[in-house]
This record gives sequence, C-alpha cells and structure tokens, in this order.
Amino acid sequence: MRKIVCLILSALSFTGVYAQDSKKWTLEDCINHAIEHNLNIKQLQVQRENAEIDVNTAKMSRLPNLNAGIGQNWSFGRGQTSTGLYESQTLSNSNLNISSSTPIFTGFQISNQISKSKLDLEAATQQLERAKEDLSLNIASLYLQVLFNKEILKVNEEQLSLSALQVERTKTMVEVGKVPSSQLLDIEAQVAKDKVNVIQAKNTLELSLLDLAQSLELERASSFDIESPVIENVVEEYMKSVLPPDVIYSNAITVKPVIKEQEIRLESAKKSLKIAQSGYYPKLNLSMSYGNSYYYNHSMEGEVIGGEDPSTSYVWRNKSFSDQFKDNAGESIGLSLNIPIFNRFQVRNQVRSAKLNIQNQQLTLDNSKKTLYKEIQTAYLNATASQEKYRASGQAVIATTEAFKYAQERYEIGKSPVYEFNEAKTKLIQSQSEQIQAKYDYIFRTKILDFYNGITIKL
Repeated sequence: MRKIVCLILSALSFTGVYAQDSKKWTLEDCINHAIEHNLNIKQLQVQRENAEIDVNTAKMSRLPNLNAGIGQNWSFGRGQTSTGLYESQTLSNSNLNISSSTPIFTGFQISNQISKSKLDLEAATQQLERAKEDLSLNIASLYLQVLFNKEILKVNEEQLSLSALQVERTKTMVEVGKVPSSQLLDIEAQVAKDKVNVIQAKNTLELSLLDLAQSLELERASSFDIESPVIENVVEEYMKSVLPPDVIYSNAITVKPVIKEQEIRLESAKKSLKIAQSGYYPKLNLSMSYGNSYYYNHSMEGEVIGGEDPSTSYVWRNKSFSDQFKDNAGESIGLSLNIPIFNRFQVRNQVRSAKLNIQNQQLTLDNSKKTLYKEIQTAYLNATASQEKYRASGQAVIATTEAFKYAQERYEIGKSPVYEFNEAKTKLIQSQSEQIQAKYDYIFRTKILDFYNGITIKL
C-alpha cells in the first residue's frame, strides 16, 4: 500500500512539473514570476522591512525605559565598622534596584527622527518599485528577442522548404534537358546551406530562451517556451505610445519611482538637519528608581557583647530579611536638565555636514531629472526612427518578393542560372529579416516610452 501511495504522489509531482514546463508563458507571466523570484528584488524587500523596523524603533523611543538589577557581594578581612574601628569580619550584601527614565524634551529630536524614518521607508519603497520597473523592462527586452528569433527561424525554415521544392523541380528540368546537371548540384548545395541556417537559427532561439528562463530564476527550463502574440498592424497598434518628449516627461516626473525616491531622500536629509540642530537644545528627563538591600555580618553572629556583667551584655543578632527589606527600601524621583554649553563644536559640525548633505541630495535630484529627460528624448527619437525603418523595410520586402518571383519563374523555365535564383532568394531573406528586426525594435522602443510614461509593459 505504501509503495502504491508513493507511486501516485510521484506521478502527480511529475505531472505538475510537466504541466509547468509545457505551458507557454506570456509577457505578463514572465514579468510577474521574475519580480517574485528575483534575488535583487528580494534583497530590496528585506531592506524595506528593515526600514519598517526603524520606524517602529523611532516611535517607541518616546516610551519610558525600565531596567532592573540584582547583586550579591562578599567581603573578608579587616574593615571599618559603624563605630569607626577596624576589625576582622566577614560580610555579605544583597541588593536590588529598579529604575526608569522618560524623555520629556529632547529638542524635537524624537519627532524629527520619526518623520525621517517614515521618509526613509517611503524611499525604500520607491527604490523597490524602481527595481521592479527596471526588471520588467529587461524581461520585455529578452521576451521580444525570443519572438524575433522565432520569426527568423520560421523564415529560414520556409526558405529551406522552398529550396527543397526547387531541388525536385530542378531534377525534372534536368531529366527533360532544360538545364544542365550542374544546376542540380548548385541547388542541392543551397539546400545544405539553408539547413545550416536553420540549425543556427534554432540554436540562437534556444540560447535566447535560456537567457529569458535564467532571468526568471527558473530551476527547470528544458521545455520552457513563450506565447507569440498576434500583432496585425504594428504601427497603428503601437502608435499611441509615441508621444512628444515633453508630454511624457511632464507625466514621468510625477510617477517615476527614480524621481520620487530622490525627492523623498531630499526631505529625509532636511529632517537630518533638524535632528542635528536638536543638539543645541537642552534635554529634560524624568527618572524614577527603587532600591533595597540586605546585609549579613557572619563574624559577629551569636557573639556576646557587653563584657563580664551579664546584666549589661547581649548576644549580637543580624536583623531578619523581612525587617531589613522594610527598613532599607529607598525610592527616588527626579528631573534632570542637561544644558549644552560647549561640546567641542561637534553639534556645529554635524549641522554643517547635514546642510552639505541637503545640497548634495538636491544636486542628485536635479541630475536625475536631467538624465530622465535626456533618456526620454533619446527613446522618442529611437522610436520614430525605428517606425520609419519598419515602414521602409516593408517596402523592401514587397520589392524583393516581386524580384524573387520573377527570378523563380525565369529559373523554372530555364532562362536564368541557379545563382541568380539563389541571389534573389538571399535578398528576400535579408529583407524579411530586416523587417522582422525593425518590427521588434519598434515594439521595444514603444515599450520604453510606455515605461517612462508609467504605463504597464504588456503586448
């Protein structure tokens, strides 16, 4: 029975793994899986959780603290007694204390520290979102590269099929004496070249699938494949993404995490200045404490005191623990005001350093905005150029297709040699490949514009 159960579980496990490997991944599936499993994303999530802890720590600093201590001491040999004499004695002392301290006024340091920690948490959140966006764009690039290689493989397979068909036609033409046998050898050599091209295209496709699978942190990628979306009219479908740079920038400046992060870090730097300036203010604390102790003199316990007259002598006894616990208890409550007078210019230098940090953060923000605008301008120019390139490549495909049909007709009636046919076919393959490349380059450029415009990347 146990063996049967194990076999069933193994079968179910294998079925689950096979189903996962055999499914075709969409771009959304790839992006979501990458965000969930990417190690850099996980590290940033840990940093964000740590920032949440810092917020909690800052808030809790308003609360009073509470500490307790207990100790036991022994002393041996000569020591001074309550009478002022030195005697040899053995003493033990047990003590207990509880203390608490509450900050009343800290120069607004705590409130500013809480605000700063909240800003740091927001900055960590924006940093995480920026990493997710960058990863999404990288996954989209790899995804489109796979689609490009799939279409290139399809073109090479079609050309191989066409060459194989021409071999059969050439054999017939050789048999009826339309073309010499050397034409058959040439077209068979072309078939061999086309087979090599197909093999290379398959290998390129497999490598691009491997790159994408590794970026997704997939453990098993043997049957990994993606879904090819149906795109009928590329230019019209993605034209709405090609907006003027100023329009995209005005929106990007308000939604992009890279800008939000720098703005938040600038505010955090300003809070750091206020925290440093709190060093100029006096600090007021409320403190409370309770203490108790128990003493025991081992040397005098049971000793007769008073000399030879029994009427005036007595036996020394240490007080009981309960009596001492009542008599030795002590409580205290107090306020302490710490006024800074001279601290070796430490506070002044901390304030100066905080001001410089604000200037540096402002420069970082300004530089991020300039860099963002330059990137958007570059992305817009690349998108418009790739759009025109795609349109031109479409015209080239139409022209080379007509030229190939003409060369094929001439070859099949024996009016042109095989090298003219192969040359026309090579030009057709080249123009088709250039069109495919221009197509996916245009799609990727529009996705970059969507990325800067705060639009989710999808096909």
